[in-house]
Order: sequence, then structure tokens, then C-alpha cells
Amino acid sequence: MGFKDPGYLERKSAATDARKAALEKFRANVATNDPAAADRQAARQAVSDARDARAAARKAAKAAREIELAQEAVRAKEQAEQAARDAVENAKREAAEKASREEAEEADRKAARDARYAARKARKR
Repeated sequence: MGFKDPGYLERKSAATDARKAALEKFRANVATNDPAAADRQAARQAVSDARDARAAARKAAKAAREIELAQEAVRAKEQAEQAARDAVENAKREAAEKASREEAEEADRKAARDARYAARKARKR
């Protein structure tokens, strides 16, 4: 048998292991040689925490804004429904008023007609 060529997965795992080893070696070297590294790491962590806090505040503000918009939409819907009910009531009231006016006018016309009829009958006698 001859030389066996390593497969893709074997090459990938070997490269990953090599990267991990190099990173661990670098971290061990930096941690022991540079006392300011801890300060830099703490500063980076503080910046990261502040960034996370700002993101959480933005998320909370967005949620509050969405709740406010939803409440405003509900109020607008209720106002529209109330306006529709008012319009229906106004239309009914106006129709009733128009009908009563027409009845009164009809009664006036009938009374005038009856008066003319009675006057005509009175003249003939």
C-alpha cells in the first residue's frame, strides 16, 4: 500500500487544532508578559457592557414606542367607531325631523285645502 492522502475533514480538523494551539500560545504569552493587557481587556469589557446597555435601552424604547402606537391605533379605531355611530344617529334624527316637517307641511296644506273647500261651500249657500 502507498501513501494515503488525508481527506478534507482531516485537513480541516488539523487546521482548527493548529489555530487553537497558536491562540492558546499567544494568550499565555500575552498574559504573562504584559500587565497592561488586563487593563486593556477590562476597558474593552467596559465598552462592550456599555454597548449592550445602550442596545437594551434602544430595545426597551422601541417596545414602548410600539405599545404607544398600538394604544393610539386602538383609540383611533374607537373614535372612528364612535363617529360612525354618531353619524348614524344624526342621520336617523334628521330623517325623523324631515318626516315630522313633511307631516306638518302636509297637515298645513290639508288645512288650507279644507279651508278653501269650506269657503267655497259657504259661498254657494
